[in-house]
This record gives sequence, structure tokens and C-alpha cells, in this order.
Amino acid sequence: MSKSPSVLIIVENLTVPLDRRVWQEARTLREAGYTVSVICPKGGKFTAPYEVLEGIHVFRHPLPIEADGAAGYALEYGWALAWEFALSVKAYFKVGFDVVQACNPPDLLFLVAGFWKYLFGKPFVFDHHDINPELYEAKFGKRGKFHTLLLALERLTFQTADVSIATNDTFRSIAISRGGMDPDRVFVVRSIPDLKRFQRTTPAVALKNGRKHLVGYVGIMGAQDGVDLLIEAMAELVHRQGRRDIQCAIVGSGTELPNLQRLTTERGLDDYVTFTGFQSGAPLMQSFSAFDIGVIPDPKNGYNDKISMNKHFEYMTLGVPFVQFDLVEGRRIAGDASLYAADNSPADLARRMAQLIDDTALHADLVARGAERAKAMLRWENERGRLLSAYDMALARCRKPVVAGSATALSK
Repeated sequence: MSKSPSVLIIVENLTVPLDRRVWQEARTLREAGYTVSVICPKGGKFTAPYEVLEGIHVFRHPLPIEADGAAGYALEYGWALAWEFALSVKAYFKVGFDVVQACNPPDLLFLVAGFWKYLFGKPFVFDHHDINPELYEAKFGKRGKFHTLLLALERLTFQTADVSIATNDTFRSIAISRGGMDPDRVFVVRSIPDLKRFQRTTPAVALKNGRKHLVGYVGIMGAQDGVDLLIEAMAELVHRQGRRDIQCAIVGSGTELPNLQRLTTERGLDDYVTFTGFQSGAPLMQSFSAFDIGVIPDPKNGYNDKISMNKHFEYMTLGVPFVQFDLVEGRRIAGDASLYAADNSPADLARRMAQLIDDTALHADLVARGAERAKAMLRWENERGRLLSAYDMALARCRKPVVAGSATALSK
């Protein structure tokens, strides 16, 4: 009796099912007939070392303290890499797998994937989530030796991979130009919401704090994410323009959260800015549904210009008009369904936020434009097809082809 193909997915920077992209891929592969295992860190309420969720085997490892400095990064990533290798051995004997998918950051997981590829013939699918050389430059304002090291690790990852999955066309170009990959082996699979699971619901009106309008932000808060610019924009609206009708809800967590809370207090905005902490599932959808407008405050730089942000897709899907800075990939996704503030200017960000709040016709127009773009672009079925095609190719490159039919056959 032939067995179905099986896959091991390794992700380091977020647990599942909270990592929406990885969980969506895992579900898609399972629905296509794969046996799916995932290795990830513990996080939030998901602390079980092993469990089966929706038929997907999840192996979790402890997450060390977040790194600070070169020695800290070496300790953090070395710790995680050791756990990921150990759990890959456990997954192999407990569940088995025919192909390994590794998701960056960091660009070190090729070491685990390479072990299984070169010694046991398991093909390696690289899921390209982040561009670490650009991220380093954006965070620290320099290149230098560590930037060169990140470029080398990125290239080694691409050289080891049989197939690469890119989140957008810019990432695809990087895989081909910097990574040296054959264009036929790079598939674009965008991180878009599954509309069957991502819909408006009863809004969390308490987030408005009794005010008429709610400005919302959802996302991870790192040094490169520009949430400080949103807080400065709120200071412009409240203290310089005298607006008392606007509340801001910041949903998420990250290394910058304590600094952002301090900045909010320093700017006298504690009554105007609410930090909800990390949310997922129903609470997240309730927060989204309460937003009158959304903001994407990520500043314009060489990193943010190249990445696709979940917020673009989420806002358009849920009918939340939004303001952002003029980022290359941001404009490619949103087009004329967004307002654009002058580069990295909190004052102009505030001006655009007020414009979108006060101009009801503009507000309605951007909602309609966003819905139209979402309908045209946000088809998970298209992304699903490319994901399964990537796996078809990876399995075809395997030294010992899987006996069962291809992923394409399974998906029909």
C-alpha cells in the first residue's frame, strides 16, 4: 500500500498556530494529502512539547532569552538550532518525512535541512520569509563584516535549497540574483489571508475609549517597524491639532514594546493610545473590526521597500482604509487603495490620518478600492496551487521519489 508524502516544516521565530503563514501552508499541505509535522518554539498559550492540532504534528522547543549583541545572537541561535536538530530526529522516528521546509529567519536552518538532504536524500524547500542583510542594515544603519556574513549565509541557504518559496516578486528576484537559483525553482506564494477564516465580526468598541474614531495598528514591534512614528503622529493630532476625538489601538508585541510604552507616557498620550498585547483568533478579529482606519507606519528604507506586510492584505480584506509611507512593495500591493504620507514624516502621517478620518467620501472610496483589489489579488487558491507546484518539483528532485502520486494529483 503506497504512503502519502510527508513534510517537516521548521520555523524559529514564532510558534504555530500563531504564525499565520506557516499554519496556512501546513493546513494546505495536509488538505492536499500530506502528513505534516512542524517544529517551532513555544509561545503564548502554546507550550505543549508535542501535540496534534487539526491532524498536524507539532513539536515545540523552549525559546531562550532574546539576543542582544553578537554573543547573545550566537547563544540564541545555537540553542534553537540544537533543539531543531534534535526535534527533527524525533519527528523522523515518530512521524517520518520525505521533504524538509525551513522558514527564515535566521538563515541557519539550511544546516538542519542540509543534514537530511545530503545524508538521507530529503529535498529542502526554503520558505523565504525575511531578508536578513537588509534588516540588519535598517536596524543598525551600517553594513560591515556582519552584513557580509548574513549575505554569505543567505547564499548558502539558497545553494542548499532544491526549491525556494518567495513571499513576493522582490524576494523572488533576490533568490535568483543573490542566491543564484534557477528561476524555474523559485515560486511566489504570498502571505494572504484565507477569506474563509478571516472575516469581520462584532467590533471591540471598548478600544475606542469613548471616542468617535479609532486608529489601529496590528503587528510585531521591532526597531524597524516605525510604531514610534505612529505615536509621534498621535502627539501631533492630540497636542498640536487639539484633536480629542481620536483613539489609537496598537495590537501586538515585540522587543520595542517597553520603549513604545515609555514614549507614549512621555508624550502625554496614555489616555489616547491603548496597547492590547498580542492577539490572535476571535480577539484579533474583534479589534480589526473596530478600526475606523489603519496605519502602516514602517519607515521607508532598503528593507521595508522590499517586504510584503500582512497588514496590507488584512486591511483591504476587512474593509479598513489605511495610511502608509510610500514603500515599493506597499504601493505594488495597495495601489490607489491607500493614502501615502511623505517619507518618514510623523507630521504628514498625522495629516493623512486626519484627512482619511474626516473625509467620509474618501474613506468610502478607499474601502471600495481596497475591496476591489482584495477580490482581484487575494485568492488563496492561486497561492495554494503554487505551493503545491513547489512541492511537486521538490519531490521530483528527491533521490528516492515518494511512491504516492504527486501533490498536484492529490490536489485535484
